[in-house]
Amino acid sequence: MSKSWYILHTFTGYENKIERTIRQQLEEKEMDANILTDVRVPMEEITELKVGKDGKQTKKSRKVNFMPGYLLLEMDLPEMDWRGTCNSLRRIKGVTGFVGTNPNERPRPISADEAKNLLQKMGVIKGGKPSHVKQSFNVDDEVKITDGPFATFTGVIKEVMIEKEMLKVEVQIFGRPTPVELSFLQAEKVI
Repeated sequence: MSKSWYILHTFTGYENKIERTIRQQLEEKEMDANILTDVRVPMEEITELKVGKDGKQTKKSRKVNFMPGYLLLEMDLPEMDWRGTCNSLRRIKGVTGFVGTNPNERPRPISADEAKNLLQKMGVIKGGKPSHVKQSFNVDDEVKITDGPFATFTGVIKEVMIEKEMLKVEVQIFGRPTPVELSFLQAEKVI
């Protein structure tokens, strides 16, 4: 037996309640903690950049479920006696079953790479971006640089790289236009 990650399908909106129920069953020894070792709601942190009426940019961080209707379970599922654990999980109100299998089949784990990618996105393991920035920048917007060696400079956005969460901004240095790459968090819109 070895630990693997499985995906449990639930009713959307029930994820946190089901996670609490599973954790409570583990604490009360209704479920074997040697078999079910971890349960997680797939959440990521999003930082929103907003410009207020006063022209100041504010940053708000919040956690968002990026896979509504699913839970991640780390289990060391035995080859022979897997049905008891799986049936206990399926009986929880709001659980519809394991992804990719019928109720009478042994659940299939996700690959190690898939698990690593999900856990990195959640910020559980290093190597990923635990925070995602919700941007509202457009090409030709004027921005003020708030951090880094060009702090206090203003410039015009020439390119928005959403995947990298970066901006290419053209600033005037000694009277010459100079392109500078910044993260979304290093710039704020000028109104």
